[in-house]
Amino acid sequence: MIYTYHYASPLGGITIAGSQEALTGLWFDGQKYFGDTLPQQYEEKELPLFEETRRWLDMYFQGKAPDFTPPLSWNTTPFRKAVWEILLSIPYGQTMTYGEIAARIARQKGLSQMSAQAVGGAVGHNSISIIVPCHRVVGTNGSLTGYAGGIDKKLQLLTLEKTDMSEFFIPKKGTAL
Repeated sequence: MIYTYHYASPLGGITIAGSQEALTGLWFDGQKYFGDTLPQQYEEKELPLFEETRRWLDMYFQGKAPDFTPPLSWNTTPFRKAVWEILLSIPYGQTMTYGEIAARIARQKGLSQMSAQAVGGAVGHNSISIIVPCHRVVGTNGSLTGYAGGIDKKLQLLTLEKTDMSEFFIPKKGTAL
């Protein structure tokens, strides 16, 4: 059975989903692909796992790098799982480009190259936002593009982490990339 819990973050509501054992989802309410891994039947319930996740989020939103990761469970393709595992390796306050992730996946698979666009699709469908830090992925040209929760939240999360923003192109509302 999958359960949900609602967390009030400084950036808006967050819905957390999981089993008794592991997180299966964490989304800003209303974000793109919201609840895409939720089964049709689930129940809202307080779990020890959600208490641990709440503790992680509280630390994070206080501007501290949490020193633990709640148990995670991904029901996804092997490619997306490989991309999401790389996301977990991006240190707090740092970023990586879609191209760097693509190069890493290519090396893992013994390929000469991998599509950064395919990586972008996998990053965009990350079902455990913030904890699996897809907000730390940027365009090769330094653009803050492609965050399912919205560019404004991506910018706020990177600012919270005190990421050096001097090299990034931050689009203005309504600006096409």
